[in-house]
Amino acid sequence: MSKSKVKRTNKSQEVSNELLENPEAIATRLNRGETFLKENTRLVGGIIAAGILVIAGILFFQIHKANQNKKAQAEMFQAVYYFEQDSVDLALNGDGVNAGLLSIINNYGGTDAANLAHFYVGSIYLSQSNPSKAAEHLKKFSANDFFVQAQAFSLLGDAYMELGDYKEAIRQYNRAVNHKTNKFFTPKYLNKLAIAYEESGDLKKAIETYARIESDYFDSYEFTTARKHKARLEGLSSN
Repeated sequence: MSKSKVKRTNKSQEVSNELLENPEAIATRLNRGETFLKENTRLVGGIIAAGILVIAGILFFQIHKANQNKKAQAEMFQAVYYFEQDSVDLALNGDGVNAGLLSIINNYGGTDAANLAHFYVGSIYLSQSNPSKAAEHLKKFSANDFFVQAQAFSLLGDAYMELGDYKEAIRQYNRAVNHKTNKFFTPKYLNKLAIAYEESGDLKKAIETYARIESDYFDSYEFTTARKHKARLEGLSSN
């Protein structure tokens, strides 16, 4: 150990020993603390008050958000029912009594209900051949659920395909493919990805993507289609 470290250690021990063995030293330090508090009462009080306000604000926000989300979910119930019945105009705009999905988004922004409403609204706009609005809403949606989030990425890819933005469509399809891969949905997303690569002119990537379905998902619905299109593209590439 260096001399400087030994000196610092010895000094620290001396201070500790002084406090333990000398009650007057403890009293002196306590008096210093009391003096500081007396001289800075407003400062200390302000710091404490500010801390209380911050904590209270956080609690209020959390409680308010939870209440808003509960209210929004209740109002959204009928709109989701209309969506499931393919009554998309009523789902979007409401029926005059019950709120529509757009109203949920506008009135309850930041809640889980509004987040889910973005997914429904994006899906509706896509079905109405309005890819710009579809992408606008789907980009605002996020979920932990592996099926819904991957589906949202896939729908975003569909929207960009309709807009002719193949680069962004490929990016979104890749996100869908790589989001918790599984034998049920991943082949479907791979098939869309292969189509996007072909539309963009990248036949090599399209062939590789179809080959992945062929090798990794041989028991999927997309397997036969993938083999057929892979052979077709290989024929085009050889010409």
